[in-house]
Amino acid sequence: MNLDNLTSTSGEWLRANGPEADIVISSRIRLARNLSTYPFTNRASAHQKAEIEAKLRGYIEKLDFNPRLEYLNLSTVVPLDRQLLVERQLISRELANSEGPRGVGVAPNEIISILVNEEDHIRLQVIRSGFALDDAWQDADQLDDKLEERAPYAFSEEFGYLTACPTNVGTGLRASVMLHLPALVLSKHIEKVFRALQKINLAVRGLYGEGSRASGDFYQISNQVTLGKSETQIISEIRDVIPQIITYERQARQDMLRDNRHAILDRCSRAFGTLKSASMMTSEETMDLLSWVRLGVNLGLVDQITIGELNELFIHTQPAHLQKVLGKQLDSEERNSERSRFLRARLREIENQMN
Repeated sequence: MNLDNLTSTSGEWLRANGPEADIVISSRIRLARNLSTYPFTNRASAHQKAEIEAKLRGYIEKLDFNPRLEYLNLSTVVPLDRQLLVERQLISRELANSEGPRGVGVAPNEIISILVNEEDHIRLQVIRSGFALDDAWQDADQLDDKLEERAPYAFSEEFGYLTACPTNVGTGLRASVMLHLPALVLSKHIEKVFRALQKINLAVRGLYGEGSRASGDFYQISNQVTLGKSETQIISEIRDVIPQIITYERQARQDMLRDNRHAILDRCSRAFGTLKSASMMTSEETMDLLSWVRLGVNLGLVDQITIGELNELFIHTQPAHLQKVLGKQLDSEERNSERSRFLRARLREIENQMN
C-alpha cells in the first residue's frame, strides 16, 4: 500500500454520498476478537506477539473477500505514516503509538481495516459514509465469518467472545456514528442531548474516539455495553436514537436561519474568507472554520464548495497529511504556515473548477 497516495485521495466514507450525509459523516462497526491459542496482547510475550502478527497477517492476506486487503507491518512504518493512518481513521492512536509486532490490513477504498495486536489481537473495522449502520454491519459480519474460518477465536458459550477489556466481552461489537452538530452546540442544547444519551448507556466522544476533544463540533456516539446483548440489539439502540438527534440538529439549524439569518450568513462568509486569505492557521482553528463553512453549505448560504470537498479538507489539513504533502517534518509554526498556504491553493482550485 502506497501511503503517499493518501494525500491526493479521500476514502469512500469521506465522500458525503451516504444517507443523511449533511449531518452524519460516517457510520462505523468495530469487532474485537482474539485467538484462542494465545494470551491477550497485554499478557503476551514479545515472541507470542510476533507469532500472533505473523499468523494474522497470513490469514488477512489470504482472505477470500472483495475488495482484497493490503497489509502493512506497522513496526516498520515511520511515526509520520502511522499518524497519517490515524488521521485517516484506519488505525487507532493506541496501535500507532504502541511497540512491537503489529499491523493493519486495509481495503483500497478504506471502508475496511483490520488492526492486529492492538488491545485485542484483532480489531475489525468497517466505516461507511453517512447513516449506514446496517450496511457497515453486513460488511463486518461477512468479513468476520471469513476470518473466523481461518482464525480460532477465543469464545465462551456463557460469555460470548472473550476480550481484553471486560466492557467488550459478549459480541465484541462497538457501533458508532459520527455527527456534525454545530447548531445544537450554538443553541446550547447539546448538553441535554448528552445527558439523554448517557441515560441509555451510549457514549459521546470526539473525532478520534476515546479521549479526544470534539473539534469542529464533530461527535461520535457509540454503545458502551456489549455483554448480554445481541449484535442486532446494539445496532438497533443506536439506529433508533440517531434519527432523533438528526431531527433536533435540523430543527436547530432552521431556527437559527429564521431568527438570525444575517448573523449566520456573516459568520459562515467570514469563516470562508479567513480560510481563503489567512497566512497562519492552527489545526483547531481550521476545524472550527471548516465547520462553519460546512454549516453554511448545508443551509444554502455558501455555494462555492461541496460537502465532499470540505470533508476532504478536514482530513488533508491534519498535521501528518500536511507533512506528507511537503515531504518533510515541520514544527508547529511551520505547519500553521503551510496549512494556510495549502488551504488558499486548494480553495482557489475548487473555485476555478466551479467557474
